[in-house]
Amino acid sequence: MRSNHFLRRPEGRLAYDLDGEGPLVVCLPGMGELRSSYRHLTPLLVDAGFRVATVDLRGHGDSDATFSAYDDVALASDTLALIDELGGPAYLLGNSMGAGASVIAAADRPEAIQGLVLIGPFVRNPPGGMLGTLMLRLALLRPWGRAAFMWFYSKWTPGAKPEGYDEHTAAVAENLHRPGHWKAFVRTSRTSHAPAEARLGEVRAPTIVVMGADDIDWKDPAVEAAWVGQRLDAKVVMVSEVGHYPQAQAPEQVADALVQVAGGRSA
Repeated sequence: MRSNHFLRRPEGRLAYDLDGEGPLVVCLPGMGELRSSYRHLTPLLVDAGFRVATVDLRGHGDSDATFSAYDDVALASDTLALIDELGGPAYLLGNSMGAGASVIAAADRPEAIQGLVLIGPFVRNPPGGMLGTLMLRLALLRPWGRAAFMWFYSKWTPGAKPEGYDEHTAAVAENLHRPGHWKAFVRTSRTSHAPAEARLGEVRAPTIVVMGADDIDWKDPAVEAAWVGQRLDAKVVMVSEVGHYPQAQAPEQVADALVQVAGGRSA
C-alpha cells in the first residue's frame, strides 16, 4: 500500500492516509506496525462522521528512515505537526508507543487535542520488565533479529485473526527489509516511555483506555489498564480474547470508545 500523502518534517517525510469528513482523528500505530493496522477501524470512524488520518511512524511503512530520533517525544512532535497541517484540533488514537506519544502531545498542547483513546498503551516502562526488554534488544541485534521480531509479532494477535491478517503480517515483515528501516526499527525498540509517564499528570483531555485481556506485553493487562486509567481519570475498556492490537481484532469497541470520548457528537 503506497500513500499519496506525505508530511514533510525537518529530517524526512511521514506517510499518511486521509479519509472521510468531519472532526479530525489521528491514528498512531505501535513499534513495528504499519498504518494499515487501522484498516478495519477507519471505515467505522468515517461512517461515524470523522475525518481519519492514519500515519506510518518514522522508519516504518512508506515513511522515511532518515531521522535522528525514533521515540515517543519525536512521534508526539510529528503528531502535532500533522494536526497543524490538516487543521485541528484532533482526537488521537494511539496504540502501544503511539499511546505514549499521544500523552505527550496532549500535555504539550492541550488546545490541539480534543480527546484520547489509548489502545494497548505504553505510557510507562513495564514494571519489572527490564529483563524481558533486554532480551528483546539482544535478540534484535543478532543476524536473526528480523525473524525474532516476527516471532514476537505473531504472539500479539492471539485467538481469532482479523480479515487480511496474513497479508498484513507479510507487509510488516517486508517493511523490515526496506532500505534503512531495520536500523530505524532497532532504534525505535530502544524507546523509553519515561517521558510519557512524566507527563500523565498534565493531560486534561477526556480519555478512554482500551486493553486486550490477552495482551502479552503485561503480566496482568487489567492491572496495567487500571493503573493508566487511574492516572488519567479515564474509563477503562477490557476486551476479552484480544491481544495488543484491539484496533484490528475489536474495531467496533475502539470506534465506540472514540464516539464516547467525543461525547457522542461526531459532527
